[in-house]
Amino acid sequence: MERSKYLKNYIGLGALLVAGSAAFFSVFGLSKLFSGAAFSVIIMAGSLEFAKLLGASFLYRFWDKINTLLKIYLTTGVITLVGITSAGIFGYLSNAYQGATIGFEKQSTKLLALEERLEQLEEDKVFLKDELEAQVNDLPENYRTARRKLREDYNPQIQSVNTQILDIKGEISDLEIELVETGVDVGPAIYLAKVFGTDIDTVVKFFIFILIFVFDPMALALVISYNFMIQKEQEDELKPDKLDEIFEMYKRNTEKKNVPKRKKVTKKLITKKPKNIEIDVPVIEGDTNDNSRGGLKLNKKNKKKT
Repeated sequence: MERSKYLKNYIGLGALLVAGSAAFFSVFGLSKLFSGAAFSVIIMAGSLEFAKLLGASFLYRFWDKINTLLKIYLTTGVITLVGITSAGIFGYLSNAYQGATIGFEKQSTKLLALEERLEQLEEDKVFLKDELEAQVNDLPENYRTARRKLREDYNPQIQSVNTQILDIKGEISDLEIELVETGVDVGPAIYLAKVFGTDIDTVVKFFIFILIFVFDPMALALVISYNFMIQKEQEDELKPDKLDEIFEMYKRNTEKKNVPKRKKVTKKLITKKPKNIEIDVPVIEGDTNDNSRGGLKLNKKNKKKT
């Protein structure tokens, strides 16, 4: 359970990093594409990126509970946004590649121009020499002054061409050194281009396509995996294992047994019959016939039972 918790956290972190990176590259790539309204495009693309992740999570969790129309719309929207994100990433990486290679391309173009110029000067030099030799040979041998005059006329031109050739060779050497230093940034692309026998641009485009093919889809896959881990964790909390259930039942039963039972106290009504009680009650009777004690006669006892 503890390992599963750590795995869920790692998956969530990975989803956050990959999705965040894809969103960053896509948003700024689209802003470069629509540079006239860069800030507005950033807000729009950022909102769509967030909605894409929410839509994917919602579809995974409530796929069986939503109607068909909503399923189709959300699925189409998520796939379309994946394509937009991929296009934004392609724009961002292409712009970065161009920024890194623009100096290299400038120097390469300049080098090609210098090499062509050097080749042209070499041809001019050969042409001047051949023309000089042809004109000298056309003159009789006794025309030494004329021959010398021709050589004096052609030598400055040939010397100028030689000077230009030396200058261009020096520029080419310096430029080649700069190309080596600049080519460090695009060295791997140059090496791959040589391996596959193609140009650098084709290799870089192919590599960018590979990146965008796995970038945003991987972000969505990790987001769905994170939702799966959360859902599984919630189900495990709602449905504990049988051993846990047995342990909880045993614990509850033990606690019930240890609770002291209260004794029932019942009040009994006293239903005893009262005993016979003898009460001595003095009775005074008036007797006018007895005049011995003032006309009153007192009985000794009068028994009364209750």
